Amino acid sequence: MGSRFDLTVVAENPEKGNAYLDLAISEISRIEKLISSWDPKSQTSAINNNAGLKPVKVDEELFQLIERALKISKLTQGAFDISYASMDRIWKFDGSVTQMPPAETIKQSVSKVGYQNILLDHENQTVFLRNKGMKIGFGAIGKGYAADKAKQLLMQHGVESGIINASGDLNAWGSQPDGKDWMVAIINPLNKNKVFSWLPIKDQAVVTSGNYEKYIILDGERYTHIIDPRTGYPSKGILSATVFTKNAELADALATSIFVMGVETGLDFVNQLKGVECIIVDEDNKVVTSKNIALKEVETQSR
Repeated sequence: MGSRFDLTVVAENPEKGNAYLDLAISEISRIEKLISSWDPKSQTSAINNNAGLKPVKVDEELFQLIERALKISKLTQGAFDISYASMDRIWKFDGSVTQMPPAETIKQSVSKVGYQNILLDHENQTVFLRNKGMKIGFGAIGKGYAADKAKQLLMQHGVESGIINASGDLNAWGSQPDGKDWMVAIINPLNKNKVFSWLPIKDQAVVTSGNYEKYIILDGERYTHIIDPRTGYPSKGILSATVFTKNAELADALATSIFVMGVETGLDFVNQLKGVECIIVDEDNKVVTSKNIALKEVETQSR
């Protein structure tokens, strides 16, 4: 998936531990083959290749993943949208963009984006992209989904404790060998050697999206590399967003959505969701949290 996966399991001995890890790696590879838009043989590529032409029959697993993605799109009013893959790449974050592209160019860049044009046929289990040139991609949900599936498989095989960390999409269950909860660090985005806070996690997913490395400054404003799929403009106002909930797939999608929504709308949105919490670091390096998280360490944070 173009990402680093770190897997941790608690087992009786190294042999069993390694067997469990091999099992998880095989599951992650299987999911990659299913959802990768880079693999010309994948079902996702078949969907994209037939955009505007005909529906494509897919496995129930992929069908349900797309169905859940569309529900999140509706919930976030399009801030999350797997058809973002259709966007023209007009933004570069390597220093070469020094002024805002023309408004018409930006508008055109998202002309093929729109989750409303992803049509699902439950009876025939097909997916159809209504417009030619449309594409779907799972970059904002795939790693979380893979972490969830790997955890699920390991638990089915009797692994009582472990962590799947898919490049910041983390799903943990059980506890450490000494009985203590797993701990997750909330990093200062402007200094990775500094930690805002440590939080215990148990049977929970934690996903952090960071936008402090890829950004541009235009007219004194900082724009980050996550693009709003509704407008074509880069998101602004947030350096990192950490989401806590029961599964990494949902946390993955919501972390991206919060970036697009911005601090106030993102916080308001999360506060309306049951079982979801978030920690946001804004562009001034200030930490703000949803209503059920209290971070005592925040007041003495290192900048």
